[in-house]
Amino acid sequence: MNKEEKQELVATLKDAFAGMEALAVCDYKGLSVKHLEQLRAQARAQGIKVQVIKNTLASLALQEAQLPSLELKETNLFVWGGDQIALSKVVMGFAKEHKEHFSVKLGLYEKQAVDGAHIEAISKLPSKQELIGMLLSVWSAPARYFVTGLDNLRKSKEEA
Repeated sequence: MNKEEKQELVATLKDAFAGMEALAVCDYKGLSVKHLEQLRAQARAQGIKVQVIKNTLASLALQEAQLPSLELKETNLFVWGGDQIALSKVVMGFAKEHKEHFSVKLGLYEKQAVDGAHIEAISKLPSKQELIGMLLSVWSAPARYFVTGLDNLRKSKEEA
């Protein structure tokens, strides 16, 4: 990769990192290409980007995007997107399936540096769709109880 290509990549990553809500840095040593493609497919379905980036280039892109610097060591896989919970669920789900070769090191959530334990905790929260379902259930409960009460009243009058 020549200097111009590196500068172009840093500029592209800067724009991508500036518009994200969450970033996870993962260790993928020993992971096969087949499994890495599975992760990419799962992430793509959620609108999440997955890319192997050299640490120096990633550090430059983070710095240019005015994000906190991360302590990047060894080989890293960068996973980023706009939905923190979806990203956490994808990464932690994949980590559970491939414990020997894949682990979450650290990340950036809401422009704050976090550790792997924080990402794991976020992955246990309900997704946006689940929260909407819960809210709709709570909102429809009074109407459901009212209709059930009317039906029970009608049945008791029919029996009498």
